[in-house]
Parts: sequence; structure tokens; C-alpha cells
Amino acid sequence: MPTNLTNISICDERPDDADAVHALLLECFPTEAEANLVRQLRQDGDTAFSFVALASDAIVGHVVFSRLVAPKGCLALAPVAVTASWRRQGIAAALIEAGIARAKEQGAAMLVVLGDPAYYRRFGFHEQMVRGMTSPYEGPNLMGLALARNSSPGDAIVHPPAFESV
Repeated sequence: MPTNLTNISICDERPDDADAVHALLLECFPTEAEANLVRQLRQDGDTAFSFVALASDAIVGHVVFSRLVAPKGCLALAPVAVTASWRRQGIAAALIEAGIARAKEQGAAMLVVLGDPAYYRRFGFHEQMVRGMTSPYEGPNLMGLALARNSSPGDAIVHPPAFESV
């Protein structure tokens, strides 16, 4: 499902993209935690899907959506990364929007993200969606986005085991 944004293509991550994605995540975050998280999610089979942003066949952005342990049928968005020289051009937004569309196609009930409310609200995420749900990440930066009508998300958000190391 390539989507074009100027000279950028958003497409499914391929298995042979793993090393380039790992290098991108090491570049974009201050520690190895996010890069190791993505690697562990893949190894554990907890990745629902992931996308890369390509510029001239080079990976300049990445996002992964993983299956939550609870509530069933819900996904976590994390992490999203764009190389410094390509930031502020809408690439992260395009990756996130592609992920939201795929999650809807796959019938996910809800998405959860831990991030800046001012940024993620533009996609429809809101703290009220997860209010009252227990999570080790409880707080104003934990937000949800309902994708299915009349879905009852449950009383706890449980991320895959790989998140315990972040």
C-alpha cells in the first residue's frame, strides 16, 4: 500500500529491513532501548505490522504496532522514528496514519500509545479513552484511540513482555 509524500514512500517493512531499522532506531533515540524493543517484539512474534518510510530506497522512518496482551484485539503504537534530516516533513504522521488505517482493516478494537498528547491528539488519541484502565504506563501521556464501535476495552492495558525492558 505505498503512499507517497513528496519523495517518500510508506510501505510494509520487509524482513531484510531489520538491520536498517535497528540502525535508524539507534540513531533516533538516546539509548538502545527502542531498537532492542523492536527486535524483541519481532523475535517474540508480537509485532502485528510495521511500516518503513523510504527515500531513494533508504529507510528514513519506521513505526511498529504490536499486539497487546490485554485488552484482546488491541494494539500498541511504539516506537515511531524518523531520521533527523527528514523530520518535520510529515513522515511520522504518514507512518502513523498508515498504521491506523491498517489497524482498522484488521479489525483492531483500540490503539494505545504513550507519547506527547499535543502530537497524538491530532490522530484522535485521547487520555479519556484509557481512563480507569490500569497500566504500568498510567499517566497523562498514555492515550487510546477507539477503532471499533461499542468496544469495551477492559480494565487493564498489558503490553507484550518486550516492553518490560524499556
